[in-house]
Amino acid sequence: MVIQHHSSALPAPAVSAAYPMAKPGYGKRSAPGQQRRTRDDFALLPTRERYVAGFVDHLPDGAAMSVKQLAKQLPLYGQQAISTALKALSVAGHLRRVRCAVGAGDETRWVFRTFWSRTARDNEWWTTYLATETAARSAGSTPPAPAPAAAAAVPQQRTASEATPDPAHAPEPPAPATTPTARTAPPAARPAALSPAYLALAELGRKDIRLALSADDCASLEPQAAEWLARGVTTDYLIAALTAGLPAQVDCPPRFVRRRLTDKIPPQLSTTPSPSPSVDTPAPRLLMECTDCGRPGQPEALPDGLCRPCRAAHSAGGRPSPDPTEIAAVKARMANLRDLLKAP
Repeated sequence: MVIQHHSSALPAPAVSAAYPMAKPGYGKRSAPGQQRRTRDDFALLPTRERYVAGFVDHLPDGAAMSVKQLAKQLPLYGQQAISTALKALSVAGHLRRVRCAVGAGDETRWVFRTFWSRTARDNEWWTTYLATETAARSAGSTPPAPAPAAAAAVPQQRTASEATPDPAHAPEPPAPATTPTARTAPPAARPAALSPAYLALAELGRKDIRLALSADDCASLEPQAAEWLARGVTTDYLIAALTAGLPAQVDCPPRFVRRRLTDKIPPQLSTTPSPSPSVDTPAPRLLMECTDCGRPGQPEALPDGLCRPCRAAHSAGGRPSPDPTEIAAVKARMANLRDLLKAP
């Protein structure tokens, strides 16, 4: 598919389907609320900027927006000229470059995007829009809702003839057994499952014969032992606590175990989880990049998409004037070097 560029300036080359796309999450991203495309969209821009803007405007979302790729597709200008044109388009309000962190911990990576708007926007609009993007990313970090459960399969309905068979053709029921001595034995009763507290009490006699308990004793002491387990201790801890430091002779094991279950019961621990010591990760935030040098910063700190030095250089049409403090430091260093050379 070939999209022809319609510009009142130099005709930009057609955007072919072979144009390289960026990795998922990178590249061009169109801003919302743009006006419909016309022949005079970039009529107020210089010739070179109109040429580059017309080509970028026809690129699909996700297309690579590096200066190197654009220079390969636009043979009239080199990489330096394309970079200067992008800076001018940023000042005109057509594009902003941003970066955002994706992932967490060691898997964090930076995603670079170029937001493009055919309609020129001012700094306030871009700042508000990027703030909205930040809020949307924060809201989108919540885990997705679980998928609804699959509907239960409905069995196939039977026809009326199948549902109500003809009594004349209904099969005869099987005849009952006539042997009088054949009797069905009742099913054997399954033993009830024993609780961990009961099994721990039954194990006491195997650990130490002085604490041998009967089945009735284990059933009577089971509620107290279960209270121990409800407080978070294990059966091994329970057995060790009841068998530790036994006297030489235990006259009544059930009474002795009951007394120990009462006197040595562990404390009740809080079930509320303790707060995690780790610091909460801040919500992901978009950082705008200077269109010229790539320095990151908040959108409000980079008006026209440029940092302060690049904005001063663009306004003056050349390099920014050096800082007087830097000039004084260089002069002092040169004077110090001259003194060192004069020393014998």
